[in-house]
Amino acid sequence: MSKRWKTSTSTVYNVCYHIIWCPKYRRKVLEGDVEIRLKELLHDKAEELEVEIEEMEVMPDHLHLFVNASPALAPHHIVQQFKGLTSRRLREEFPSLKSRLPSLWTRSYYIETIGHISEDTIRQYIKDQKNH
Repeated sequence: MSKRWKTSTSTVYNVCYHIIWCPKYRRKVLEGDVEIRLKELLHDKAEELEVEIEEMEVMPDHLHLFVNASPALAPHHIVQQFKGLTSRRLREEFPSLKSRLPSLWTRSYYIETIGHISEDTIRQYIKDQKNH
């Protein structure tokens, strides 16, 4: 089976998400030691959740994650877990974050499902099923 697909006892899947979120007020606080620690915490939480971080880029005022997850995990749950842990731990470990921000992250985030096959291809495949 291709590396692209994962399997469980009853499922073959490839579920990926592009996730973006920002610090409160889009403050540029994700630099230096905070950035390094944020990446460590995200990798630890991903391992715990059995989510693979395929790509990650931390900018001073936002971050991008490309993750592969089980279809049994709700995307909102993944984001909650990542944001909750990192907010709590980073604010404990870096007191300057507490004094600059009432909470580390905004409540919002961006998420998009990502697939290997384009939406147009899927639509056409479904339309063509009766012709086979």
